[in-house]
Amino acid sequence: MRYGEKEIKKFDTNKDLELWKNEAENDYIIKITLPEFCCLCPRSGYPDFATIYLEYIPDEFVVELKAVKLYINSFMHKYISHEASVNEIYQTLKNKLKPKWIKVVGDFNPRGNVHTLIECRSDMVIPH
Repeated sequence: MRYGEKEIKKFDTNKDLELWKNEAENDYIIKITLPEFCCLCPRSGYPDFATIYLEYIPDEFVVELKAVKLYINSFMHKYISHEASVNEIYQTLKNKLKPKWIKVVGDFNPRGNVHTLIECRSDMVIPH
């Protein structure tokens, strides 16, 4: 199936984010770089660009690469902040994959002389 703008807009993480069974017996880290992330600023409507870095130690499942690409591309039509987009990607992948460990970093291109780096990790414990 060819994925155009209409299909990307309708991307449903519950049915379209394909997972594969992890067949490996040993632990290992999967590192995925997605250098063409784009979302829309909820205040100005201008596009924000970033590189998303995804790292995880799989448990039972790994994410299919085309599916994660399409999921990330679905953000290009969302009005969402830097922080919210990285947190949404983190939470979606954490809930879907149930990895042993996961980290998502959004390295946003500077705009107005401000460079933003957002990081979510499953090993971060902040005392309340």
